[in-house]
This record gives sequence, C-alpha cells and structure tokens, in this order.
Amino acid sequence: MPIPSLKQQFAELIALPSVSCTQPALDLPNRPLIERLASWLDTLGFACEIQDIAPGKANLLASYGSGPGGLVLAGHSDTVPFDPALWQSDPLALREADDRWYGLGVCDMKGFFPLIIEAVQPLLDRPFRQPLLILATCDEESSMSGARALAEAGRPLGRAAVIGEPTGLKPIRLHKGVMMERIDILGQSGHSSDPTLGRSALEAMHAAIGELLALRGQWQQEFNNPLFNVPQPTLNLGCIHGGDNPNRICGQCALEFDLRPLPGMDPEQLRAAIRSKLQPLAEQRGVRIDYGPIFPGVPPFEQAADSELVRLAERLTGRAAEAVAFGTEAPYLQRLGCETIVLGPGDIACAHQPDEYLDLARIAPTVELLRQLIGHYCLDAQTTA
Repeated sequence: MPIPSLKQQFAELIALPSVSCTQPALDLPNRPLIERLASWLDTLGFACEIQDIAPGKANLLASYGSGPGGLVLAGHSDTVPFDPALWQSDPLALREADDRWYGLGVCDMKGFFPLIIEAVQPLLDRPFRQPLLILATCDEESSMSGARALAEAGRPLGRAAVIGEPTGLKPIRLHKGVMMERIDILGQSGHSSDPTLGRSALEAMHAAIGELLALRGQWQQEFNNPLFNVPQPTLNLGCIHGGDNPNRICGQCALEFDLRPLPGMDPEQLRAAIRSKLQPLAEQRGVRIDYGPIFPGVPPFEQAADSELVRLAERLTGRAAEAVAFGTEAPYLQRLGCETIVLGPGDIACAHQPDEYLDLARIAPTVELLRQLIGHYCLDAQTTA
C-alpha cells in the first residue's frame, strides 16, 4: 500500500484522537495512532517496535539502518484535551485556510512525523552508514510515562536526538524543569471559641507557605540564568483547600504548588530543602504534614553550547540556540546518551489553544532541515559539525 501524501498523513493522524490527560474521563489511548504511523514506516522499510507502556498506551521506535550512533527524530503522539465549541472547525479534521493547516496536534506535535517521512523518503535508496531512529512517545502531555519508561530501561538510542516540539525552527538547548508538588496537613478540628480544643491545619499551612516563600527568595538569589526570559527559578502557589466552616478549627488543609528549577538545580535537593523546613514545623504545631510530588516531574535540561549537535543546528538554521520555559522530553533522551536539542516548525503561542495551526511556509524549510540532519548523522556519518 503506498504511503499517503503529506497532507493526507497530517489529516489521518489528526483524525485519530490521542488525548493524554490526568483526568481519566478525558484520557484516550494512543495505540491506534502508533499503529498507523508504524504501518507507514514499515512500508518504507523501517524496523518498527511498538512498546506497550500501559493499557492502550504505547511508544513506537522505528529504525532504518543499524549500528551505533545515528540520529533520533523524536516527538510525542498525544495531545492535550480540547473543547470543540471553542474551535472554528472540527479539531479532528484538517482544515486549510490563510496559508495554514488547522487541527489538534498539527503544531504540537503530531505533524512532525509526516514531515520526517517527507524528508526521508528520497534518501532511502542511499546507504545509511549510521541508523535513523524515529521515536513516537505516549503521555507527554500528562505524565511523560513514555519517555520515562525509555529512560528507565536504559537502552541506548543514537548519537544525537532532535525533538520536534514547536520552537518556530529555532534550536533550543535549555529549558527549566517542571515540578508540581502537594503539601497535606492534618491537624485537629474543634470549636472555634477555644483554640486549645484543636490544632489548626490552616495556621500550620500559613507557616508552611512562609517557609516556601523564604526558600523561593533564597533560590532566586542563588540561581540566575540570563538566557531565560525569566532568569530565576519560580515557585507558584497554585491552589489551596482547607476547612469547612468559620466556627470550626480547620482540621485539614492542602496546598498544590509549581516549582520551575533552572538547569543545574537538582529537584531532589530542592525537595529535601522543603522537607527540612516542614518537619520541625509539624512538630512545633502538633500536626501531621505529608509532602511529595503530584507527578514525578520533568528535570531541567541543558545541552552544552559547544556540542556537535548545537553547533550544527545553529549553522543549518542560521539562529543561535536559545532557552524556553516549557518542559520537554529532552532530559530523558539526554539520559540515554544522546546529544539533544528541541527544534520544530510550530509556534508555542498556538499550542494548547483552540484553532491550533501550522504555517504552510514552515513545511519546506523543516523538510530541508531534517534532510540535512539525516545526511550529517546517517549518510555522511561525520563526527564533527
């Protein structure tokens, strides 16, 4: 069966819903999309391995050529949830207008896979001295379970990895980490007329928040990276829930917060610092404090400025490598020995938004860039940029 046209590939992948969400009612399997993508790559001669991660959830690792080294072109196969009422057209149907393609995932980032296929097809009659690997992961938009499973397995991939997240074709070599944490305090409820009848979880949380803000100030004094638009680490107090009535001492209180560490900041050391402040507070207030991550978190990421891949990407794009605030799967691929950058055709400003789009003017430059990367790492097998 022939490979569909580029536009038809976009349309077919977008038509296969693969929402990844922490709310089970909205979460969907991605395996049908993985199987569709694998069928196309199998037709082209790739060896396709589907790795089951959870029921209905899978990664695809497709390889062409063999041996050590080579290039990994990577992306996630899932999307965020969507509200059809906010879209001008069906989110799961590709629409062309205003020199753009519109559809859920066209930018972030199902559309990267058809562009890889478009780039590689004319090269397949040439000998691949080092392999090309195409990686499609699951659940990047929620738990990053697909990338984390790869990293935990420890199987080496390639010499270099390019993740096609939306960067406007600018190479990205740094991003902050993403930590979403929760503090639960259990006190003792009682009648509000006599404070000795209870132990207020809300007042204990007030003290805990004071400790968090003090740590935030300390970290922002200690860590600074001018490559980021916000050069300090951030800590946002996102939501708080506690108590049930004004005339009862609050017996339970929960806080959820978001911490974005810079490269060079170890998430486990940050958590240890927070625990060291909470433990004496619990003893002083006579409450129980449970603290931990809501999900495992994304480590901060940095690829050295003088690495082969960064220098090559800067030369091919004509742009200096930059930093972004959003998290990606880059640290997990880097853990497997790949020099890694983030570089894709979409715009992050329209990702996770109604009427997500990809400018058609980005297609040809992306395909040419991917061909040059494949040529460098797989066909010519150079060792320096």
